[in-house]
Amino acid sequence: MAKKSKALRAAIEKIDATKAYSVEEAVALAKETSFAKFDATVEVAYNLNIDVKKSDQQIRGAMVLPNGTGKTARVLVFAKGAKAEEATAAGADFVGAEELVTKINGGWLDFDVVIATPDMMAVVGRLGRVLGPRNLMPNPKTGTVTMDVTKAVQESKAGKVNYRADKAGNIHVPIGKVSFDTDKLVENFKALNTVIAAAKPSAAKGTYITNLSVTTTMGPGVKVDSASF
Repeated sequence: MAKKSKALRAAIEKIDATKAYSVEEAVALAKETSFAKFDATVEVAYNLNIDVKKSDQQIRGAMVLPNGTGKTARVLVFAKGAKAEEATAAGADFVGAEELVTKINGGWLDFDVVIATPDMMAVVGRLGRVLGPRNLMPNPKTGTVTMDVTKAVQESKAGKVNYRADKAGNIHVPIGKVSFDTDKLVENFKALNTVIAAAKPSAAKGTYITNLSVTTTMGPGVKVDSASF
């Protein structure tokens, strides 16, 4: 087991591991215990009582946080003709078609979001092995396969985040930076929680949110009382 650093041990000592904090307390404590020498990301982690092996219990989607994420996404759009021009006008960083496939297969990955018009998915599909493992593959459920490229680009630039339950029912979503005011992080947290709560599958039985915590890059997790929302 890796030895905890002095800074991490000091941060952990400020947290009562037996307590589930209110969302406001948890966010403030996560900010207080962040010891990274950079503007760390604040992230929310859910463990949900779902069986993702069943198609009716898979949870995946996207939303725009009220106060953004503190990061301006680099957006790549696969489109041609008028839609390519529309993507450029909307602020996309990279726009193209087959030439981008060649570039990406050559190792270029300097982008954070990939959007495609439906007619380009046969081309984008050739990048499945590269984009898939990085959760960058365009998908209608996250609004990244669309003819409304203006909306998709603008939302991505404004702080759109994706959420997806993994095989163990865990979801990790960034909600901002340590430099954010606590109330803005809390607002983002509550907006995210509303979406996750609403996504509860009708087939899921028992307690839906079994564990909820907030943490910062390199920092300790702070357990959140889901009933405090």
